[in-house]
Amino acid sequence: MKAFKATVFGKVQGVWFRDSARKEAAKLNVVGWIKNMPDGTVYLEAEGEDENLKSLEKWLNVGSHYSRVDKVEIEWIEPIGSYSMFEMRF
Repeated sequence: MKAFKATVFGKVQGVWFRDSARKEAAKLNVVGWIKNMPDGTVYLEAEGEDENLKSLEKWLNVGSHYSRVDKVEIEWIEPIGSYSMFEMRF
């Protein structure tokens, strides 16, 4: 199992980005969480198999139908192992 944390920049709030990311993560069997940040970015932490995380990383660079992703900063981290699903946080 691997993990990363990511910050997504662009038009990513108010465009169904978090919910679409949650659905994509569930489809890929990736667990963790995602949250809108006060500066207009979206932050997430994700854990899963390497191949599935790379697929989620690719998705994050495209985003949801109405979003516009300008940049994604990813940092690979040690897995925490305490997540049971991928959830939205507020």
